Amino acid sequence: MLVIQGGRVLDPTRGIDQVTDVVIDGGQIARVGPAGDDLRPGAGDRVVDAKGTWVVPGLVDLHVHFREPGHEYKEDIASGLGAAAAGGFTSVCAMPNTSPVNDTRAITEMMCARAREARGTRLYPIAAITRGCKGAELTEMGDLKDAGAIGVSDDGLCVMNAAVMRRALEYAASFDLLVSQHCEDHNLTAGAQMHEGEISTRLGLTGWPRSGEDVIVARDLILAADAGARYHVAHISSARSVELVRAAKDRGLKVTAEVTPHHLMLTHAKLLGYDTACKVNPPLREARDRDALRAALADGTIDCIATDHAPHSELEKDCEFAAAAPGMIGLETTIPVLLELVREEMLTPLRFVEALSSAPARIAKIPGGSLAAGGPADVTVIDPDARWTLRADRVHSRSANTPFLDTEVQGAIRMTLVDGRVVYEA
Repeated sequence: MLVIQGGRVLDPTRGIDQVTDVVIDGGQIARVGPAGDDLRPGAGDRVVDAKGTWVVPGLVDLHVHFREPGHEYKEDIASGLGAAAAGGFTSVCAMPNTSPVNDTRAITEMMCARAREARGTRLYPIAAITRGCKGAELTEMGDLKDAGAIGVSDDGLCVMNAAVMRRALEYAASFDLLVSQHCEDHNLTAGAQMHEGEISTRLGLTGWPRSGEDVIVARDLILAADAGARYHVAHISSARSVELVRAAKDRGLKVTAEVTPHHLMLTHAKLLGYDTACKVNPPLREARDRDALRAALADGTIDCIATDHAPHSELEKDCEFAAAAPGMIGLETTIPVLLELVREEMLTPLRFVEALSSAPARIAKIPGGSLAAGGPADVTVIDPDARWTLRADRVHSRSANTPFLDTEVQGAIRMTLVDGRVVYEA
């Protein structure tokens, strides 16, 4: 038995926000509340003093890139799951743009097996929509689901052909698979290095207009409505896309959306020094987009936060801006970076926890996201007041490509538990 004692327990699924205990027994949540005589810790049991911390359902990330198979020098499954545990995540969904692409049963099963060997954070593969992520031939979605995939996506590439996307949505709906789309009209973004605006003009870089995202969101919402599919907008970045999603939800469509920490906290102004750490896909946009994303996250139009954890080595980042690979790591920076939104009262603590746990678990239809008795003991303990400096030597990922390096942050993960097992402890 393990008792997490005296922390501020936040469980958005039941509206709990109180200082109390969480009792874990046999890998399950036994009780939220004092242990009592029937669950009193005995010899060999552990009591964790959690005073001053938040005790929340284990965090869930719908969008990570682990580079195995193919580019393990950036990240493999074991190191990625270690970074996830250090960031408080008990479940992560891994995107398919590996090498080779996760478009077959064998690769999906290999990823699941590697994760079981690591015995840490849970891994749920998201397989490819099309073979090789080439946007032409659909994958065998039923076979991929049977192998362990919880959704499909060609993330990194948009399914540009509307007929292919229509068939994909219809096919996925027959297996109740989530379809996560990277919304980018590649004809509008050819050669783009950053958001199209004043700063791209000043820097002499080809820009990506908001419409490059918006037109795909609009198209897909029409197709998803006809197919009755579960459609998910990955890493939404545009104010107009937010409005499209809001209108679709008002019509009762099965649409959800995620936003990344960097799109919530940064704007295209960060690229004024050609900082390749801030080169991401979709690009950082303007303050009005960032503000629209924050408001939509607060009111639930955007359902959840996803890191889009994208590790790259120095080879891919310490180079000319045009040659740099897009993406930044996010698993270990999410809590310390985003707690600022709670301190500034843009998000309530319960909404913050919901967006990082119960909402993504609900979207993916996976266990977790709750501290209800009898559920899996996936728990994250957060110290919201801890101040520390994010340094490369403190990162558990194999890569350290983030613009937040060498900055003082507030908020840290104290402990992460999966099935009642401690998989990370500060």
